[in-house]
Parts: sequence; C-alpha cells; structure tokens
Amino acid sequence: MIREFGLSEALAILSGVQSTILLSLIAFAGGGVVGLAIALMRTSERAWLRRCAGFYIDFFQGTPLLMQLFLVFYGLPVLGYKVNPWVAVTIGFTLHASAFLGEVWRGSIQAVPRGQSEAAYALGLSYVSRMRNVVLPQAMRISVAPTVGFMVQLIKGTSLAAIIGFVELSRAAQIIASATYKPLLAYGCAAIVYFLLCFPLSRLSMRLEKRFAVKS
Repeated sequence: MIREFGLSEALAILSGVQSTILLSLIAFAGGGVVGLAIALMRTSERAWLRRCAGFYIDFFQGTPLLMQLFLVFYGLPVLGYKVNPWVAVTIGFTLHASAFLGEVWRGSIQAVPRGQSEAAYALGLSYVSRMRNVVLPQAMRISVAPTVGFMVQLIKGTSLAAIIGFVELSRAAQIIASATYKPLLAYGCAAIVYFLLCFPLSRLSMRLEKRFAVKS
C-alpha cells in the first residue's frame, strides 16, 4: 500500500540524523586517536615506522570507502567474528578517518619550522618532550582548518553505510521513498538535513583557514 508523504514520514527521515551524527562523532574521535599515532609514526626517526604508516595511509586513501566497509562487514565473519552493521560501520569509518587525519596531521607536523625542533633538541629535550611541548601545539593550530574540513567529508560519507544495512539519514530516506513512491521529497528532505549539518562546518573551516593565514 502506497503511503502519503506527510509529517510522520518527514520525522521518520529525521530519525536517521541521530545515527548519522553519532557515527560521525565516533569515527572522528576514534580516527583522531589512531590518526595521531599514524602521524607520529610518519614523522618518526625510524624508517620502518614511517614505511608501515605510509602503507596504512596508502591503502585507505587508495581504496574506495565502500570497499573498506565491505571488507570489514564480510571479512570479519570469515575470521570468526560476527559483527552487526553498527559495529562494522564504526570500525570501517574509524580506520578510514584515521588514515586521512593521520596524513593531515603529518603535513601539519612537518609544516612546523625545522628550527623549532632542532632548538628543542639542542636544549636536551627528548623526542616525546619535543613533540608534546614544541611541535604538536604549533601543528594543532595549523591543522584545525583541514581537520574541520575533513569532518564535513566524513558526515557526507556516512551515507555509504546504508549499503550494508545501517539505518542512517540516507537509508531512512530510502525507506520512506520506497513506501511513498515520492523519492524527490524523501531525498530532498535528506539533502536539506545534510546541508544544515555540513554548511556551518564548511564555513567554519574557511573562516579558520583565513584567520590562521592572517596570523601567520
């Protein structure tokens, strides 16, 4: 039976926003922790750490996000670990985010003038102290704008989670479109919500980039 598109259907689409935001925050937080480790490995003085981190980044940047989700969702059961869509998309997006954030932060670390680290080394500071007290505070300032920009891409990328059965904003719109045969209205509502989520972050990223460019 074909349903009419009304307030209840619009609210059903909006119910997917919670999953979209929650998935984005979990992936960003988890990806940030792993990404920082990857960035430090990429800038390490040990060649084998740099190579391992480089391979990790190349793999996740060189393969589609959808394929990464498939590998997690269908690959883990082959290894004996059955996962539901929530766990699969969380792992997949966290790994994806860690590779991109790791590369962003690697560039920020290397953008800090080398003289800063050399001066800290001359003062007898250890590698950990140099990173914590000298390099990372400056790198964080440089990386704020691109990090916020990546968050926008991450939010939009969560729409791919619908492919493996995870109900988020896009999947909720797809369900309503199938029930009402009003795909333009359903997907139009979803597009408006994505815009409302991403546009403020995009503007914030541009503003931060301009602010830090003026200060530098």
